[in-house]
Amino acid sequence: MRPRTIYLLRHGQTDFNVQGIVQGSGVDSSLNATGRRQAAQFFAAYGHMPFDKVYTSVLRRTQESVQQFLDLGLPHEAHAGLNEISWGVREGTRITMEEDAEYRQVLADWAAGRTNARLTGGESPDEVAARQRPFIELLKSRHDEETVLICMHGRAMRVMLCQLLNYPLHCMEGFEHSNLCLYKLEFTGTVFTVKNFLDVAHLQVPA
Repeated sequence: MRPRTIYLLRHGQTDFNVQGIVQGSGVDSSLNATGRRQAAQFFAAYGHMPFDKVYTSVLRRTQESVQQFLDLGLPHEAHAGLNEISWGVREGTRITMEEDAEYRQVLADWAAGRTNARLTGGESPDEVAARQRPFIELLKSRHDEETVLICMHGRAMRVMLCQLLNYPLHCMEGFEHSNLCLYKLEFTGTVFTVKNFLDVAHLQVPA
């Protein structure tokens, strides 16, 4: 079997990203003008790719980020397992390391390996990983999909990359992300490897 290629994309910018407001799985925001431009730039760079399938979360910001690919008629599936982590009662509010002791403590817990920790009413990385696993198994099983585009969310992407690359979840901060960044992975049928890490070269391409 030939290696398969997985393009793992974070959604484009939203107004909440600019304002430092946490979205999570409970805030279904749309891209702002910058996010739409980023999506157009990505399409300008990768619109020629023969993607066999496009996967997104069920949240609008991921689908809007790849809408031009969907407009080509490419097969598309939306999976709730790809949704962002839930930040619980803090969704829709501004959270900063400087001002928020609970947020600071949860991030410290995660880095120390206590990945069952969560903000009040929210999800832990362990819970996000658990809901991602059925999607990962589905992805692995679809051998005829040689080139796949997946658009999801920053924290959820970190959890996903840990799972695909067999890192413990406490290592997830090592997978940096920014709006419309790309991780390109190769899957041999047994092992995932990263070919492009935090790639944003496409954002230099005129849309």
